[in-house]
Amino acid sequence: MDLDRFLDEDPGGPVVMLNLLRFRPGGAARYDDYRQALLASGVAADAEPLFFGTGFPSLEGEDWDAVLLVRYPSRAAFAGMIRSPEYRAIEPLRREALEDAVVQPTHWLM
Repeated sequence: MDLDRFLDEDPGGPVVMLNLLRFRPGGAARYDDYRQALLASGVAADAEPLFFGTGFPSLEGEDWDAVLLVRYPSRAAFAGMIRSPEYRAIEPLRREALEDAVVQPTHWLM
């Protein structure tokens, strides 16, 4: 993740992170462990989950097991979260859960 570029190119305002997730075998349960640990830690207090759902076979492109949209008040808030020691302690659960992922910043237009 090129976090420095992400912050340098900040247009200001909130950011919605699109997460496309492909789980390892048994990874969905491990991802839930990650999600619960993240919530319990308080490090994601500024994050607002907008949508978390399972994927179906794609009509075009790759198949993903789950889609997650999370709104952060700013890019700096997201960067602060993932750079925190609390997040770094929890993040291995995410890595263990996922075979592949896309984390795509998007700009809120509405």
